[in-house]
Amino acid sequence: MRIIRTIAEVRDAVRDAKGQGKTIGLVPTMGAFHAGHLSLMKQASANNDLVVVSLFVNPIQFGANEDLSSYPRDELRDAQLAEQSGVDILFAPEPAEIYPDGFATTIHIGGITDVLDGASRGAHHFDGVATVVAKLFGIVAPDVAYFGQKDAQQVLVVRRLVRDLNLDVRIEACPIVREADGLAMSSRNVYLDADARAQATALNRALDAAQTLAETGERDADALTAAARTILTAAGITPEYLELRDAETLQPVTRLDGEGLLAVAARVGAARLIDNHILRSADRRGDA
Repeated sequence: MRIIRTIAEVRDAVRDAKGQGKTIGLVPTMGAFHAGHLSLMKQASANNDLVVVSLFVNPIQFGANEDLSSYPRDELRDAQLAEQSGVDILFAPEPAEIYPDGFATTIHIGGITDVLDGASRGAHHFDGVATVVAKLFGIVAPDVAYFGQKDAQQVLVVRRLVRDLNLDVRIEACPIVREADGLAMSSRNVYLDADARAQATALNRALDAAQTLAETGERDADALTAAARTILTAAGITPEYLELRDAETLQPVTRLDGEGLLAVAARVGAARLIDNHILRSADRRGDA
């Protein structure tokens, strides 16, 4: 595996690979790799000839009071894990390489960025995500890019970016990878002490409770979210949001017809965590 720091070197490597007829897979990351990241890399490696993983803690998607300075970083460990997962190039640029002096362009995607994490973290968050992803697509020119379903809203934002700007890349969303007790893998899990780590399992248990209720035939959105909220309350967690929305448009729904995204964000101990389940109405479970 090669570790590359500059845009020019990545472009040269990709150009050589494409000249040989090779396919390119991209996994955008901010590092602090866990099993969820590695599953994306392995999927990319299985389906592409050349795999590029970007390791870049993107400053413009963090707010003033968020954890940019403390975000977990361990490039040596990440590089070892990436190589073991079949990655060919680890693109690990400095911020000035991505955002040189005078950089003044951002991408804003309306509608789906105004709710859930967009409302909770602010408009800057998904503007930053869309901008850096567009830059990575322009730099790497991948055939396929891989994202985790844990960041479900981010996946929808990236799909809209690709559609609206006619970008020639396919977006592959891969399943959430969870710990044995159901906690979704996250780089921010390292912030959790033992008590908060146990408390955090309530997020997935809350989503499971709503999913179980949906499988019995319940379709009322308030009833489904109430089932999840009961679990969170019992665990001492007050969510930033807990909402059932259309799984494609993120429009609010009052009734589960087909598929709905039940998404939650909450601060648990020192960590802000997110999770989600795709709920399906009882008559659609066979279509999953």
